[in-house]
Formats: sequence, structure tokens, C-alpha cells
Amino acid sequence: MFDHAIALSQSAMLTTGIILGPVLVASLLVGLLVGLFQATTSIQDMTLSFMPKLIVVGVMIYLAGPWFLRLLITFTQNDLSSFWHVTYLP
Repeated sequence: MFDHAIALSQSAMLTTGIILGPVLVASLLVGLLVGLFQATTSIQDMTLSFMPKLIVVGVMIYLAGPWFLRLLITFTQNDLSSFWHVTYLP
């Protein structure tokens, strides 16, 4: 019973990492590039660092959204199919 619960939680964490990883990496790279640009030009505007990250995250979700949705559907189907193994009462 506990093995199934641990497997489900591992699968949930792995799915979350796979979905959020590309979005976070893209946001990190854009933030780094904007930070380098701000350091070289001495521009210290808060919206300059926020808006490009917001745009990149939106574009990433738009482009990779169908893939994310397929991963979530697969995870949900696997989760619901093995749900009775976790809730088995002796």
C-alpha cells in the first residue's frame, strides 16, 4: 500500500519537474540576459526585468502547452487507474 503511495508521489514530483523545468530555465536565461544588459547600460528599471520574463513565460506556455497538457492527462490517467491500490483497506 505504501509502495503505491510513494510511487504516485514520485510520479507527481517528476511530472511537475518536467512541466515546470523548461519554463523556469527560459525565465532564468532571460533574467540573466536582461541583468547583463542592465549592468552594462546602467539602466535600473524594474519593469525592464519583469516584462521580458513575463513575455517569455507566456510564449513558452503557448508553444509547449499541448505537450504539457498531454503529460498531465497521462499522469492523471495513471493516477486514477492505480488509485484503488493506494486506498485498499484490509
